[in-house]
Amino acid sequence: MKMLPKTLCLLAVSITLGNAAPAFADAAKPIRIGASFQEINNPYFVTMKNALEEAGATIGAKLIITDARHDVSKQVSDVEDMLQKGIDILLINPTDSVGVQSAVKSAHAAGVVVVAVDAQADGPLDSFVGSKNFDAGFQACEYLAKNIGDKGNIAILDGIAVVPILERVRGCKEAVAKHPDIKIVSIQNGKQERDQALTVTENMLQAQPTLKGIFSVNDNGSLGALSAIEASGLDVKLVSVDGAPEAVKAIQKPGSKFIATSAQYPRDQIRLALGIALAKKWGSQVPATIPVDITLIDQAKAKDFSW
Repeated sequence: MKMLPKTLCLLAVSITLGNAAPAFADAAKPIRIGASFQEINNPYFVTMKNALEEAGATIGAKLIITDARHDVSKQVSDVEDMLQKGIDILLINPTDSVGVQSAVKSAHAAGVVVVAVDAQADGPLDSFVGSKNFDAGFQACEYLAKNIGDKGNIAILDGIAVVPILERVRGCKEAVAKHPDIKIVSIQNGKQERDQALTVTENMLQAQPTLKGIFSVNDNGSLGALSAIEASGLDVKLVSVDGAPEAVKAIQKPGSKFIATSAQYPRDQIRLALGIALAKKWGSQVPATIPVDITLIDQAKAKDFSW
C-alpha cells in the first residue's frame, strides 16, 4: 500500500466524485487543514507529520500542525484555536479518546470534516483510519510465545489508555490465553516513553527474575526496555509494536533480545485520512472506519523493512 500522496488524493476524489471535484489548489482560497497529534516527540508521529506535509503540498493546502504533548487539555485548546482560524478539515490523533470529545463536537458543529488517525476519538467523527491494533498485539505475543518455548512468565509494558493501546494489550492477552503454560505476571505502565520504560522494566526484572519475555505496546518504550534487559544479563525476549527504524535496527543485531515488532504504516494512515477527508469535504459518502494491516517484522524481515 505504498501510494504517493498526490496519487492517493487523486484516487480518493476520482473514485468518489468523478469530474465534479473542485481543483486541488485554489489560489484564492486554499483548503485549510488542521492536524492535532498526541505527540511529535516520537519517530512514528514525525513520519506521519512529514507525510502529511508532503501530501498537503501536492494540493496547495494550508496546514496547521500542533503537538498535544500527551496533554488532553492542550489538545482541546489547540483544536479550538484551529477552529478560530477557519480550518476545513481536522485530522486528530487523540491523546485521550474520551477527553477530546468536546473538541470533536465543536469541530463538527462548525461544519469541519473530522477524521481520527491512529487512535479512535469519541464524538461525531466522519471517519477513523487506524492500524489493526488487536492483530498487532496478538501477532507479537504469539511470536513471543513460540520463541520462549510455549512456557514461562511474561510481562506487559503498557501505555496510555487510548483505544489502540488497549487493543494491543487485548490482542496480546488473547494470544497468551492459547498457551496454558505461559502466565502474564506483571503489567506496568511505561507511558510509551523510553526513559520511563527503562525504569519500569528495571523494576519488573528485579521483582520477577524468572521472566522469559516482555511485550511492549510501542517501540519507543521497547527501546528503554531493551536497555534494561541488556543491563540485567537476563535471557528475556522482547516484542513490540510500531516498526520504528531504531527498533528494526536493534532487531537485526545478532543475538538481540529484541526479536520482533508488529509494524504499522504511519505514512499510509495519514495519506488515507487526508484522502478520505477531502472526499468527504467535496461531497462523497465515506466509510466510518478504514483498518490498515500490520506486518510482523522479525530478524529475517527486518533488513528489508522501512516505513
